[in-house]
Amino acid sequence: MNTPIVDFLHQYANIDAVRLHMPGHKGKCFLGCEALDITEIAGADSLYEANGIIQESETNAAALFGSGRTLYSAGGSSQCVAAMLALAIRNRPPGTPPLILAARNVHKAFVHAAALLDFDIQWLWPEGDNDSLCACPISPGRLEKDLQNLTVPPAAVYITSPDYLGGMADIAALAEVCHDYHTILAVDGAHSAYLRFLSPSLHPLDQGADICCNSAHKTLPVLTGGAYLHIGKNAPTAFAEQARQAMALFGSTSPSYLILASLDLCNRYLSDHYPSRLSQMAQRLAKLKNQWSAAGWTMRPTDPLRLTIAAPQRLSGIALAKKLRQGGVFCEYADQDFLTMMFTPENSEDDLIRTTRLLGVNTAPAAFSAPLPPPRGKQILSPRQCLFAPQETIETEHALGRICADISVSCPPAIPIAVSGEQIGPEAIAWFRHYEISHVHVIR
Repeated sequence: MNTPIVDFLHQYANIDAVRLHMPGHKGKCFLGCEALDITEIAGADSLYEANGIIQESETNAAALFGSGRTLYSAGGSSQCVAAMLALAIRNRPPGTPPLILAARNVHKAFVHAAALLDFDIQWLWPEGDNDSLCACPISPGRLEKDLQNLTVPPAAVYITSPDYLGGMADIAALAEVCHDYHTILAVDGAHSAYLRFLSPSLHPLDQGADICCNSAHKTLPVLTGGAYLHIGKNAPTAFAEQARQAMALFGSTSPSYLILASLDLCNRYLSDHYPSRLSQMAQRLAKLKNQWSAAGWTMRPTDPLRLTIAAPQRLSGIALAKKLRQGGVFCEYADQDFLTMMFTPENSEDDLIRTTRLLGVNTAPAAFSAPLPPPRGKQILSPRQCLFAPQETIETEHALGRICADISVSCPPAIPIAVSGEQIGPEAIAWFRHYEISHVHVIR
C-alpha cells in the first residue's frame, strides 16, 4: 500500500530546501526527527481541509478498516470523542433534546466534551455493584429498559469497549437495541484498533456501531497522539459530510506531521503481514493466560492483546507492578485490585518469558473485597456550568455534599468517580478512598 505522506516528507527532506516557514528548528537535528517535521507547505495538504496526500492516506485507512469514512487525529482519541459527540448532537432528530445515554466508565474527555457542547447526560449503570471504576458492563436488556423510559430517542448511546481492564461489550446486541429505538451507537474504542484484523473481526464497526474512535498509538506502531475517527457505512450521511468540520472544532491548527506520517506508514504495516502476526500473538497470549492461571494467578476476561491480573490477598496490583518494574517490566495500569498489561506483535518472546519469570507462582487467591456501591451523585448543575465556575481544591474527606467541579482522577485511567455538576455523596467518598485520591475540585 502506498504511503503518500511519508513519501512527501522524505522528498522534501532530500531537496536541501531553504525553510522560510515554521517550525523554528528549520529541519536541523536536535532530537533527530526534525527533517521530517514540517507545517502545511505547498503540497503537504492540510488535515482539516484535506484534498491531497492526507486525504489519500485517510482513504487507504478507510479501506483497511472497512469504514464509510476514516479521518486522522493528531490529538488522540480525546479529539475524536468530542467530534463523535458533536456529530451526534448536531444531527439528532428535530425537536429532541441534546441527550446522550452513556455507560458510566467514560474517559474524562467525554465530560469535557459535555461541557463544551452543553449536552445532557443520562448514565447507564450496570446491574448490581461493580468491582472497578474502569468497568461498566451494560447488558442489552439494561439498555432497552433505559431507552423505554425515554419519551424521545437520545442523540446517541455511548459505550467504552474494550474498557481499561480489557472487558468487551456485546456491541452487536447493543447496536441492535439502539437501532430498534431509532438512535445510534457511538463507541469509544480507543483500545480496539487492532480488533479489525482478527479473524473474524471484532472491531466495533463490524459489530454494528455507527461511529467509533480508535487510538492507533495504543495498539499499533503509531506515534503517541495518532488516532482514527471512523464513520460506519450505515451511519447518517451527514456524519461523513460533517466529520472533518467536527474534528477541526477540537484539534490544533498545527497538527504534527510526524504523527500523521506514522499513521500513513501504519497503513502499509496493516496491509502487509500484520493479520498473521496478530493471530500468532493472540494465540500465544491465550496460552500464556492459561499458564499464568495454572501458576495461581486470577485472570480477568479481556480482549486478546491484554492480560489483567486480579491482585492476590498478599499483594495489591500497585505492589505487583512495582515488583515487575524492579525486573525491568513496565505495565500499562495498576490499582489496588488489578494489574493490566498490554501486548502487541512487537513484543518479543523474551518479553513474555521475562514477565512470566518475574511473576513466578502465586499461592494466594485473589483479594476480592465486597464491591462498592456505584458512586451515583445527584446532578445539581450541568458540566458546563461547573467547569467554567469558580472552584477550589479541598481534601476528599471534607468533600461530602459539595458539588464536583473538574474531575479528580489521573490518566490512566482518566475515568471520573464524581462527574462535574454532581453532589459528592458517601459512595463517591468511598471510591475516592479506594483509589487513594486525596483531593477533589469543587465549586467554590
